[in-house]
Amino acid sequence: MSQEDTSRRRFLQAAGSATAAVALAGCTGDGDSTEGTMTTSAGGTSGDGDTPDTETETTERPEPETRDGYLQRANRHVHEQAPWVFLNRQYSVYGQSEDIDWQPRTDERVSAYAIEPATDSGDDVVMTQSQMDSGLDPQDHRETPTDNIVLQAYEGLLQRDREGAIVQKLATDYERLDETTVQFTVRDNVSFHSGDSLTPEDVAFSINRIVDPEVGIESPQTDQLIGVDGAEVASTDDRTVNVNLTGLNPIVFASFATYCDIMNKSWVESNDDAYINQNMEGTGPFVLSNYEQGVEVEFQRNNDYWDDEAAISTFTINSASESSTRVNRLLSDETDIAVNVPPQEVSRVEENDGTSISAVPSTRILFNAMRYDVEPFSSPEFRQAVNYAVDLDSIVENVLQTFGDPTGQPTLEGFFGYNEDLDPYPQDLDQAEQLVEDSGHAGVEIELVTPIGRYLRDVEIAQAVANQVDQLPNVSASARQVEFQTLVSQVTTGNIEDKPPWYLLGWGNATFDAIQTIQPLLSSDGALTSYENDELDSLLEEAQSLPSESN
Repeated sequence: MSQEDTSRRRFLQAAGSATAAVALAGCTGDGDSTEGTMTTSAGGTSGDGDTPDTETETTERPEPETRDGYLQRANRHVHEQAPWVFLNRQYSVYGQSEDIDWQPRTDERVSAYAIEPATDSGDDVVMTQSQMDSGLDPQDHRETPTDNIVLQAYEGLLQRDREGAIVQKLATDYERLDETTVQFTVRDNVSFHSGDSLTPEDVAFSINRIVDPEVGIESPQTDQLIGVDGAEVASTDDRTVNVNLTGLNPIVFASFATYCDIMNKSWVESNDDAYINQNMEGTGPFVLSNYEQGVEVEFQRNNDYWDDEAAISTFTINSASESSTRVNRLLSDETDIAVNVPPQEVSRVEENDGTSISAVPSTRILFNAMRYDVEPFSSPEFRQAVNYAVDLDSIVENVLQTFGDPTGQPTLEGFFGYNEDLDPYPQDLDQAEQLVEDSGHAGVEIELVTPIGRYLRDVEIAQAVANQVDQLPNVSASARQVEFQTLVSQVTTGNIEDKPPWYLLGWGNATFDAIQTIQPLLSSDGALTSYENDELDSLLEEAQSLPSESN
């Protein structure tokens, strides 16, 4: 039995009583069945087909019985209310030197531990990504470029392998004790890079540092451990840590397999934030050897690593926001991995001696958030109109050159909670024009804010969206570029009023569960939310009270 199978069996055994406890009076169906009728929300439009119709009608839909059903219903709600312009699933496209043996992952994480030399030149590896880090504190950031730097030195209790299965890391065992408590057994004979031994107290401290602002920082990762209330050492002798939950929390092990790097408590408490953001004290396979903020990070192999030593000696990460620069560095042998190679550069990499392209569908969705609290985006009709104005197939075909898949809901295909009945919005300019009239915002001017070079062809996608919306005779649309860190600083303040009214963003979800996209981005109390709706909140709350069939 695989470790993933083991985790699922453990959870279902523990959560069986909870299933019975959750009684939903009048349940007559399951999932997001379209049998029967449905109810539309105030101001919303919906229908029984794959995309919303625009007639206002009151219907009813059977209440879901399972967590999967509630999450599918949540996806339907978002599809119909359209708080986003749904765009595409991003593909991770890498240019790669033939000096190394490496395969990309769907979660976009590039671990140097997985790289092996293919030639004598492949022992010292360089990677060029689009952005550098926002600091080296593993618990004080929200961006994948920073993840790809800190994960070389820091580790979590669990992690996922390339196929997405949960595997043990700094925990040697994990189990659910009851509905609101899970327990981890901390691996023995593990040392931090300073030589200090890893203890259960370090683990409990690291969890609490994320979920409890009283411990040290206001971590922006609180929602990544959704439903975790705190942690405490259960037994020093048995090296066990109990994690207390606010409720059933059906994805708790999936969350810990993706998030929560373990830090050295004494090291954190004896240094200030500035020092922690420029130095590293993890247990991982690489040790920080040089850090030049905003320019370059250098690692060397940890020769005292608790597991097998890394196959390569050094790993250096630098950045170039211009994709052509990243490709040029690869072709001139200055780097071994170029992240986010744009489609128009693929042939140049493929035709060059010694380089090749590796591409994989990622766990990241690209979307245009539309703030529900400002006109004209406060109107569901207007938000739907923007979706109907966009030709997604054309963007995937002509802008991404097929390195993407169109989406019509916040959850990607293959994830738990994905609603297979929902298709992407088709382009229908007549429908879009009429919806704009119905919204009362005809003649409005809107501006789409996009980062530069953070995501595959982000600027070009934003320009295509704005141009297509601008084709409507009753809307003027344009796109404006900003540096990625500028946009991040606006969307992560926790205050919706700091966000641009309309902006392009990407969201990676390595838990493969719908809740980790919808909760932080679209629930009323989500850390990065641009939307508020009681019906959606209720669906998410019900989903989190039920066991997950996926864990």
